[in-house]
Amino acid sequence: MSDFRQAFIQFAIERNVLCFGEFKTKAGRMSPYFFNAGLFNDGDSLRKLGQFYAKAIVAAQLPFDMLFGPAYKGIPLVSTIAIALAEMGHNYPFCFNRKEAKDHGEGGVLVGAPLAGRVLIVDDVISAGTSVRESVELIKASGALPGGVVIALDRMERGTGELSAVQEVQQMHGFSVTSIINLDDLVEYLQNHVALVQHLQAVQRYREQYGVN
Repeated sequence: MSDFRQAFIQFAIERNVLCFGEFKTKAGRMSPYFFNAGLFNDGDSLRKLGQFYAKAIVAAQLPFDMLFGPAYKGIPLVSTIAIALAEMGHNYPFCFNRKEAKDHGEGGVLVGAPLAGRVLIVDDVISAGTSVRESVELIKASGALPGGVVIALDRMERGTGELSAVQEVQQMHGFSVTSIINLDDLVEYLQNHVALVQHLQAVQRYREQYGVN
């Protein structure tokens, strides 16, 4: 596992974003872990989160021309990621949308740079893929090309069928989904940390029951 991935898991645990126990998912499953990116809710956390996203983007060598953050969670994400990439020497334009069109001033639903070229969508997680689908439609309607998605965590578990939510998005839209960490990274982290190893068996059982490759 890359050093930044291990550091991200540690960071998420320290901020109580990643917790272990028993948590009911939207699908009604009892999960042994829970990830709530909304708890990266102060300036320092948001700054560091953007840096981890930027490292994942650069490590994946993703080809793109600009960033897009779907409202609402994607708005602070795309802002901090753009800043972090610029600090690494990669200056990209970014854009986000409003939930409702503005009928005065500049108007419209988009704020920021005009959507153009290959657009990388940023989000926290993918559950049903609704946010990605709406983003893809908006990007295409603007004459740009959806170029991929980057998220914080890929749970690597089955959705309604045999594929995971991430795999469904990749199959439906024909582009890659990159994550800072995935379930394999989490299992590896637990294996190497004595203080957390008691959670390993539950996570592995959950992966065996609901996981995908």
